[in-house]
Amino acid sequence: MQPPSTPPAQGLNPPDKQQPSVAKLPPADRKFPCGKCGARLDFDPTCRSLKCPYCGFTEVIEPSSKQVQERDWEEFWRTAGSNETTLAGRSSQVTCSVCGAVVLLDDKLAADRCPYCGTFLENKPEAAKGMIAPEGILPFAVNERQAAQAFNGWIASRWFAPSQLYQFANLGRLSGVYVPFWTYDSMTYTHYVGERGDDYFETETYTEQDANGQTVTKTRQVVKTRWIPVTGEVRHFFDDVLICASHSVAEGHVRGVEPWDLKKLEGFNDEFLSGFQAERYAIGLKEGFEKARAIMDNEIRSLCCRDIGGNHQRLHVVQTQHTGITFKHLLLPAWLAAYRYRDRTYQILVNGRTGKITGARPYSWIKITIFVLLIAALVLAAILIFGKTAHGAMAPSRSIAPRTGLVGRAAGNNLPSPPLRGRGVGGEGDERSPAKTPHPRPLSPEYRDEGRTIVAARLELSSGADPQLARALRLSGMHDDAKEPCV
Repeated sequence: MQPPSTPPAQGLNPPDKQQPSVAKLPPADRKFPCGKCGARLDFDPTCRSLKCPYCGFTEVIEPSSKQVQERDWEEFWRTAGSNETTLAGRSSQVTCSVCGAVVLLDDKLAADRCPYCGTFLENKPEAAKGMIAPEGILPFAVNERQAAQAFNGWIASRWFAPSQLYQFANLGRLSGVYVPFWTYDSMTYTHYVGERGDDYFETETYTEQDANGQTVTKTRQVVKTRWIPVTGEVRHFFDDVLICASHSVAEGHVRGVEPWDLKKLEGFNDEFLSGFQAERYAIGLKEGFEKARAIMDNEIRSLCCRDIGGNHQRLHVVQTQHTGITFKHLLLPAWLAAYRYRDRTYQILVNGRTGKITGARPYSWIKITIFVLLIAALVLAAILIFGKTAHGAMAPSRSIAPRTGLVGRAAGNNLPSPPLRGRGVGGEGDERSPAKTPHPRPLSPEYRDEGRTIVAARLELSSGADPQLARALRLSGMHDDAKEPCV
């Protein structure tokens, strides 16, 4: 049996703690999960740093001294295939079965949704194929909350959008993705052959018939064009002709969120990809240059026409030589929202730097029908109101002459009605035939006295202005100035 160990004597120092041996250090630029909780750090556009979404721990991304370099076209093709590589932390890729996008998966992500069409990606990743490494990147400057606000504002301005689209906006299904792009620089020398057209006026003589049917000779000024052959040369340098290298984003959407602040490009740093998806370019380097060449050719033809001058230009031969071609592979940030409506996929794109938004959306025919019916109802109501107003304005005023007959009838006197102008119904002439004029039935004494008083009160003021009416009132005994007794 071994004796128990004795404690060290007081006053003696304990032995130094042995330091752990390190067999191999990780690369200096390799980032690890959160140092506090172990979660994955995501890039936060608001503070330009890696931030833990759970505990809030941040790790600042130091500015890189790496410059965005243009790659020489000729040199690249001399060593084609030797410069292809994969992105750090994105060693696997998966192809969307619907839109065909090749999404580079994060090594710690098993499955995800396609950012372009919203389809769930099958959990069948394959090893990422070698590709031309990106030279530059524009980090996100618009976070998800700001992108959602732009998205909701865009949908709210679409009156005829279906209600399902508003519900989709409330879900906030936005995906941050780095979209691949190519840029091309080229110095061009163009030789052209064409024609220049200058307008001038000539006096032309012609004949025509006047209002009396006589043939007259006149002159007029006619525009003529004089064409002369021309030839010349145009030199122009194209800088950063931007071509989207994705088939999954509509070209109109890409143009709709331009411009991109390419002057603020940074050297590629895989830390900016943390928390976002990235797509492998679907349009290769040569195919992208053909698209850039078409854009350059349109500009070159405009420059040639400007060089020719005159009022009109014709180009017969345009020969362009490209020299000093360089290119860059870039990753530009975008927020994407993809949704399906009646078996059709619609896409909304938000610029991850400026927040500019564009996209496509369906139309609700129910809302359009209701709107058309509402407009028709308003137009019909306006027509009815206008018609009533116009009818009231054109209604004739009541004449005094019929009231004269009413006075006589109310008084029980058989006074004739006023004569009617024009052909009467009782015979020829300007006045109605007396034989055909109906006589009112005499009123009883009680009604006669009452009616005489009421009518006289209503026509008292008018009797002084009309002598015939005043005389009729005197005869009937209804006027105050009546000198003859009432019969």
